[in-house]
Amino acid sequence: MKIRLSLFILLLTLSGCAFRSTGESLPAASPESTAPHFDVKTGKYNPPVDLYTVGSVNPNLTFKKGESLEHNVHTIWAENRLGIRIRYLWTISGTSETYANKLRLELAKGNMPDVVTTRDANVIQELIDSGQFMEAGSLFGQFASKVWKQAVAEDPSAWDSYVRDGHKYAIPIMDYEYNSDPLLWIRQDWLDKLHLSAPRTLDELEQVMDAFVNRDPDGNGLKDTYGLAVGFRNGPSTWMGDSSWIFGAFGTVPEQWNRRSDGTLEYGSVQPGARKAVALMKQWVQQGYLSTDSAWLDEEGAANLFVSGKAGIIAGPYWMGGWPLSHLTSADPQARIKAAAIPAGPDGTVMRRGTLPVNGAILINKKMMHPEIFFTYQNYLFDYYATSTGEFINGLAKDYDWTMDAGQPTIRPSALPLGGIRVASYTLTFDGARIPSKVIKEIPKDIAPVLLSQKEASRKEQFTGPPTATMKSDGELLKKLEQKSFQKIIFADSGIGEFDEFVDKWKAYGGLTETSEVNAWDRSRR
Repeated sequence: MKIRLSLFILLLTLSGCAFRSTGESLPAASPESTAPHFDVKTGKYNPPVDLYTVGSVNPNLTFKKGESLEHNVHTIWAENRLGIRIRYLWTISGTSETYANKLRLELAKGNMPDVVTTRDANVIQELIDSGQFMEAGSLFGQFASKVWKQAVAEDPSAWDSYVRDGHKYAIPIMDYEYNSDPLLWIRQDWLDKLHLSAPRTLDELEQVMDAFVNRDPDGNGLKDTYGLAVGFRNGPSTWMGDSSWIFGAFGTVPEQWNRRSDGTLEYGSVQPGARKAVALMKQWVQQGYLSTDSAWLDEEGAANLFVSGKAGIIAGPYWMGGWPLSHLTSADPQARIKAAAIPAGPDGTVMRRGTLPVNGAILINKKMMHPEIFFTYQNYLFDYYATSTGEFINGLAKDYDWTMDAGQPTIRPSALPLGGIRVASYTLTFDGARIPSKVIKEIPKDIAPVLLSQKEASRKEQFTGPPTATMKSDGELLKKLEQKSFQKIIFADSGIGEFDEFVDKWKAYGGLTETSEVNAWDRSRR
């Protein structure tokens, strides 16, 4: 251990004596001489400081040749503009689940960097409960910029699940409003070929799906297409291949706590409306409208079913038109995709899973000697990138996510290397910085009326507090019970009577206690 520490100190010395905010002081140096110095005139730390983090290299990240998550146009910018060297203790390739498991492993070792950011709600709670991270609310109040504070203030409930004994132990990563609210994406060329219109009700939807399955919309002479692409591996409420709106047509949103007319909270997946939705989806599978493989498809698997030309409808967020649905139109120039409103249920009801404007959390290590370094970084992104001003008026990096064409700035993929590189994904908070209410500037003009015409249909999660005692002890069991029950009923041979058995088991295995705890939390906030 002594040899490793000596080597580490030597490397710091050779690299220009950069300050490491969670590390030891440099040898023979006073606290004053090693404290970070922010030069107000240049707007950067001089000498540069190190900010340590960890990261996930997910399959959607793209890099120019020679760049990586550890070294890229953004890390170079951070050092040149702010004097902050973004260092990674480790990065790991794979899915969000791979990153979550690596975080758990390193947490158990106590091997945490200055700053940890993650989208995984369960991991966030584990990090908070580990006791290794600072109370962040007071730091936010002291160091966050006015723009950043105003962004978080747009939804005060964003803090709720990170509170312990009145103190806030993580900072919410803000997202846009409606950012993952589903709308329908439909093959308009198939509709035109079959002389159909976009469905406005579930009955009309069934007519369209039947035609997409049985009337050879792709013209290949085979019965090899599906009506609707659904990803059910992670449940009905997903960010692509979503089916929450089917439940919503019967008055409930699954996998979340919804508010009843009497003001109390109820769990959406065990309501009578959920039974009707599950029964209807089972009929759709039997009629060939849904692939039986949907039981095991994740979000991207569902999208691939649509993009490959094998399904005519998918539900997902407004930004799907750019990715991944553009892959279909690139491969098949004849394909045309149109956004459509969520269809109404038998009594005219329209509901969909609403988006809480939070996309994870930021946790700051108790060992970090100077947390203001991180705030310097994130404040700059909020003050300029979130507001599209100053050097970020067009994007984060020229010739990556924007360029000049005929004297005008453009984000057109055909004008950009690799079709455009999303530099925001390199930032510590995944999206750079977002102000929830600024979503309107992001939604394409032809899609905004479709999405925003059904604002009242969005139903957000009403329980935003930290996990209750029963959620911690039995929550995983209840989730697995729900998922397996729904999969067996919809995609396998179980009858709809199993839904009633599921509800009885859910109540007996902790659901009733969970309901009591959730409502106690809700009453405490009034």
